[in-house]
Amino acid sequence: MKHIYLLILLSIFSCKETIKTEPTISNNKPNDVISEVTNDSIILSEKAITLELKQKRLIEKSDHRNQLQQLIIQEKYFKQTPSYIVDFKYPLLNETINPVYANFNEYIKENYVDILGTEADILKSKEALCDTIKNNRFKETRYIDYKVYHVNHQLISILFYKENFYSGTLHPTYSFDCMNFNLNKGVFMSYEDFFKRGSEDEFAEILNKEITNQIMNGDMYYDCWEISNDAFFDYKNNFVINDNFVEYYFDDCVMCPAYTGSYSIKIPIVKLLSIVKTHNANPLII
Repeated sequence: MKHIYLLILLSIFSCKETIKTEPTISNNKPNDVISEVTNDSIILSEKAITLELKQKRLIEKSDHRNQLQQLIIQEKYFKQTPSYIVDFKYPLLNETINPVYANFNEYIKENYVDILGTEADILKSKEALCDTIKNNRFKETRYIDYKVYHVNHQLISILFYKENFYSGTLHPTYSFDCMNFNLNKGVFMSYEDFFKRGSEDEFAEILNKEITNQIMNGDMYYDCWEISNDAFFDYKNNFVINDNFVEYYFDDCVMCPAYTGSYSIKIPIVKLLSIVKTHNANPLII
């Protein structure tokens, strides 16, 4: 039973489909079984360590928060109950600098962060657990933090990362939302504001070349894979702009398995010139 339990745990860390085989009669001796269980334990431990390192690299990633103290007002919300924790950090823009920043603040507070909706969702999921012992044993956590990048006087890029720790899971999961906001016009910008309409397939090809290069170079991307055009289309707005790079963020199992690789891939802007929109309103045209 211990061997089967470890195999089930191992499947949590894998995003790839497994091939089902017909059961066979095992002739393993007791020592062979012990050896297999030990090997599985080592694999699980290694994957847990690399997962923690992957999350640590994200959390410690540098941004421009300290340089933007006049522009960015950091808001915090923390609530702890016997059954859950909500811990949110999120940015608002200083409306005394420009009143159009109210558009950003209103969306973040009322639509994106949605504290009341988050707590209601947790309580609903708790009610679905009829086992009160499990309900009290596992404390669910919802965590939001962010990175902010100041591209130029026209644009800021913000990465939101959400950490969700659900009842009964071994490790938290991360999801990502990227927002690009035009500081002059007070509006959010989408893929089509930066890149030519209909260029998604070409962009995906450029991005996949970068992924392949990283895999070939052995840089944190082993076991990762190229993303499909459909997957890129779903995530096409999930990018931040930092220095001379466009950096795309993907949830686990889109580009890399949970236990390794990276949550993001950087593409130098110089490699995207064929699909960048060449009009003065594009903040990438400096």
